[in-house]
Amino acid sequence: MEFQLKKILNNLRIGSISTKRGLIDTPAFMIVGTQGTVKAMSPKELKDIGAQIILCNTYHLFLRPGPEIIKRLGGLHKFINWDLPILTDSGGFQVFSLSNLRKITEDGVSFRSHLDGSLIFLSPEKAMEMQLILGSDIAMAFDECTPYPADYEYALKSSLLTISWAKRCKNYHQNHNSQDQALFCIIQGGMYKELRLRCLTELSEIGFDGYAVGGLSVGESKKEMYEIIEYIGKEMPHDSPRYLMGVGDLRDVLVAVENGFDMFDCVMPTRNARNGTLFTSTGRLSIKRAEFKDDPTPLDEKCTCYTCKNFSKAYLRHLFLSREILSMRLNTIHNLSFYINFFKDMRESIELNRFKEFKNHWENILG
Repeated sequence: MEFQLKKILNNLRIGSISTKRGLIDTPAFMIVGTQGTVKAMSPKELKDIGAQIILCNTYHLFLRPGPEIIKRLGGLHKFINWDLPILTDSGGFQVFSLSNLRKITEDGVSFRSHLDGSLIFLSPEKAMEMQLILGSDIAMAFDECTPYPADYEYALKSSLLTISWAKRCKNYHQNHNSQDQALFCIIQGGMYKELRLRCLTELSEIGFDGYAVGGLSVGESKKEMYEIIEYIGKEMPHDSPRYLMGVGDLRDVLVAVENGFDMFDCVMPTRNARNGTLFTSTGRLSIKRAEFKDDPTPLDEKCTCYTCKNFSKAYLRHLFLSREILSMRLNTIHNLSFYINFFKDMRESIELNRFKEFKNHWENILG
């Protein structure tokens, strides 16, 4: 992996990440395909809307279908017929979400499968082994996601465990034929700036291909989130990609890009699409509203996606209320197209020194 910065203006950055499977323009939105699929979308449709990278989850693929099956069938890219870059999450966040089913020790995490209740042990080495089997282009180090709220002592213990596990991930990764796979670490520390900085400093000393910030958007206020984003963004390594994990609300994205972040992922566009909430150039729209019953206009006059070029709001409302599968597909095509184009326009605004105008415009629309 190679990271190149094309333009820097204060903390604003545009650049690119080169991998053997393709280029990723930054700031980048990574579409979430947790179980090796983006819900309601085919790989061809993802390429048609301009997707450059997807995110898959090691934890879910470990449980089903299992790394051995994926390995026998040629690795994750071949298994899902996706020849562009893939980032795999280590599973740390999913283990975090299973708080009532897990036990954390220095060695790793024991937890019960949410599928069948079987006992599973996941360690830093196991997380790395699975990601190497999957063959992703970017792997994430195994971390302990600090919950919110967390007192100082817990946040300290959590961040120290994340650092210890990151060292073990790096060692395993270096020693097991991983030349084609980049490794990113994850900065924890809760809402405590000094712990975030300590975690970042020690992870930087170990050395990684990219640096992610985890443990945000887990229940804290926007004010708390923005304080951490603004603080840690200025401290992160200049010449490596900076990844803000699980954050996709566009208001949050604007703040993070302003503070130097390069990579984002979130289920927001796909989940909202399935629930009938759509993103447009004039704000969010709920397609089930009665006002669209006989509306012949497209979702967004400014959008050129397949959905907007071919279907009316009235038809999309009919599909949604009828619970047709096509509703989820057309809504998802639109929402993902919107996100891809939002990031494209944002990169262009930085290139043209118009990011402030871009940010103000969208903040007025998003509210």
